[in-house]
Amino acid sequence: MNNQFALTTSQLLDIARNLRQKVETGLREDGTEIKCLPTYIHPNKDGIKGEATVFDLGGTNFRAAIVSVGEETKITGIAEKDITEMKTSGFTEEDLYNSQAQTINQLNLPKNSPIGYCFSYPAKSLINGDAELITWTKGVNIADMAGQPIGEPLVEFLNKNTNGSFNKIAVVNDTITSLFAGLMNPGYDAYIGLIVGTGTNMATFFPSEYIPKIKDLASWSGETPVNLESGNFNPPHLTPLDEEVDANSDNKGFQRFEKAISGMYLGRVFRAAFPHDGLDINLDAAGLSRMMNNPEEYKLEYVETAFQIYERSAKLVAASIAGLVLNLNSAYPSVKKIQVLAEGSLFWSKVKAHDTKYVDMVNACLNELLAECGLGDTKVDISRIENANLIGAAMSVLS
Repeated sequence: MNNQFALTTSQLLDIARNLRQKVETGLREDGTEIKCLPTYIHPNKDGIKGEATVFDLGGTNFRAAIVSVGEETKITGIAEKDITEMKTSGFTEEDLYNSQAQTINQLNLPKNSPIGYCFSYPAKSLINGDAELITWTKGVNIADMAGQPIGEPLVEFLNKNTNGSFNKIAVVNDTITSLFAGLMNPGYDAYIGLIVGTGTNMATFFPSEYIPKIKDLASWSGETPVNLESGNFNPPHLTPLDEEVDANSDNKGFQRFEKAISGMYLGRVFRAAFPHDGLDINLDAAGLSRMMNNPEEYKLEYVETAFQIYERSAKLVAASIAGLVLNLNSAYPSVKKIQVLAEGSLFWSKVKAHDTKYVDMVNACLNELLAECGLGDTKVDISRIENANLIGAAMSVLS
């Protein structure tokens, strides 16, 4: 069967090099395709100790927990809520705070607890550890919050409307929390945080002198965690079907990489391949997994196309990691061992079709691309940590 989603090694290398170049542009100036947002928190790589209240606002749910970090990392009590109501028209900032407060009130909160807030939307880090919303994504569009601080107004609201007393807050992206949680596996020359779930993104550490756009920040030096916002990467070698998915989206021209690889969009790519079949408008990556895991129930053409889209997603992720490894190799020429802490249900999925794990496809393609780039001796380990978001958010506020 013809595979319109196939990518050659040479095309994947183009994508890796294109990402590398756009990351360098993003480190030089603001407002570029790959934003490269610095986070002004130095995680203590020699060990962090303490207890924090942690919030995690994702694409579909909100979690609150109390996390202790130290000799032993403990999560005591998690309260969780489906928060897809955020996507409804007319949902306000106050509605969001009320919804979060209801969840937080289920916990037995420590007094004067610092808050680590894992916030999975594009935000600009502020030097005080808070962050400012750049734009909503993932189908959320709450009015009047873009351009405003995220943490401070929430702390004020919670101090009035919950049984907790809060002071300090650190607001970090979910990719940064994965990056920080990865530090619990010591012994690597460099670290990458990666998300491939509903959306996609990467983060890593760069030496501050490698980030020209922050050179005037006299109060900041050392290694800087950088949230790439790589879902907005517009890679070469996308297909006409990707153009169609983009044209029919509510953020045309943006998040092109995310639209080719992440769980929220893979079903749309599939529907674009079968425009006259009356497929469910809500088809997503989970729906494609159902096809690949129950091949006897679906047309062979559906199962194969679902697999082709799934495989392309994994290879595009591998190309993006290879591109970032090229950046790290340039920033730290002695880098030989890199850890990627990966989060997201799509990344850790496996399917019956071709008896495949997504991570295995990423690894195989990544090793091939690194060898082609002359970096065959650079070892990249991809791992996962249970509740990485919660642990990384606690580490951010306790640093």
